[in-house]
Formats: sequence, structure tokens, C-alpha cells
Amino acid sequence: MPYPKYTKADLEKIVYTQLDNLNAIHDLLRIMKLQNELIENANKKLKDEGN
Repeated sequence: MPYPKYTKADLEKIVYTQLDNLNAIHDLLRIMKLQNELIENANKKLKDEGN
């Protein structure tokens, strides 16, 4: 089965799309880390209030 032929422009488009996706994932991970920190802080406060 022959491999598809990609032009340089095709490959550049693919690479830049992948880069955009990686940047979006990075942003989401940063948001999730912040949310986890907020949840941990809220849990600690609730635990402290319960004692």
C-alpha cells in the first residue's frame, strides 16, 4: 500500500495544527491544576472547621 504524498505546505499545516492542540492541552492542564489547588484548599478549610 503506497504512502500518501504530502507537500511541505501540508506537513507545515499538520505540524502547526498539532502545536495549536498541544498549546490548548497545556492551557487545560494549567486550569485543572489551579482547580485542584482550589479544591484542596477548600477541603483543608472544611476539615479544619470540622475539628
